Amino acid sequence: MKLLIFGLGYSAGYIAQHLQGAGIEVTATVRTTAKAEELGRRGITARVFSSAFVDPLIVDDIKSSDAILSSVPPNETGDPVLASVIGAITGDSRPRWIGYLSTIGVYGDHLGNWVDETTPAKSEKPRSQLRIAAEQAWLALGAQVFRLSGIYGPGRNQLEKLAAGTATRIVKPGQVFNRIHVADIAAVVAASLSRPRPGAIYNVTDNEPAPPQQVVEFAAELCGRTPPPEIAFEHAELSPMARSFYLENCRVRNDLIRTELGVTLAYPSYREGLSALRALGEGPA
Repeated sequence: MKLLIFGLGYSAGYIAQHLQGAGIEVTATVRTTAKAEELGRRGITARVFSSAFVDPLIVDDIKSSDAILSSVPPNETGDPVLASVIGAITGDSRPRWIGYLSTIGVYGDHLGNWVDETTPAKSEKPRSQLRIAAEQAWLALGAQVFRLSGIYGPGRNQLEKLAAGTATRIVKPGQVFNRIHVADIAAVVAASLSRPRPGAIYNVTDNEPAPPQQVVEFAAELCGRTPPPEIAFEHAELSPMARSFYLENCRVRNDLIRTELGVTLAYPSYREGLSALRALGEGPA
């Protein structure tokens, strides 16, 4: 099987690694020639896909691929991938499997209540509305849409923030966030490739939405450190983007990835995920 990934970022990079280990041939797009050359030296075929340049070989890659996966977010004018190559995707030799990495942010605020894949996407944030429109465009092509929660994994977690001195313990009563380890994202995508259902939507999140300060406290405990002091949300110094995350609150169910795709999460909560990362040496010495 041959897979073409648009946008080889953090999550897509782990997906590529996981699938290559299963014998799948992976080609990927990146935004710069330097990155493409670096990946080439590592034996990974990479094409440049950016607002300034689209490698014409990408069209041939689409035609020769059994599957494509896009992790490229939308911009103010829509989905960049579809704007550039939708003709190749919908052509006679279209891929048998199409995947799109989205976000649970499309659900909007549900006052901390549970949502699932049947819950309407109703976020009023402008960037989430762009994401909803992108989802609909991909679904119209028969894509499988993966709504990812807060992503963590090697090099990107509260242990590393403790080591860097950037961890904060912000408290907003009743607020919870959903999380997913990057390895479990890869496992879900791999399972979908084996069990295609065009037009499917899957929540890719762990089993336990939790208050953010609770995760920081657990990370500090693993490291034998005193957690940073609590900061009330209204007094926290946050960027507009970070602050906006606290304006929406919901608990996201993940039943479908288990019942339909047969996925057993390696890291069903932040506790297993952070403990495994700590065992690998992540966090302060």
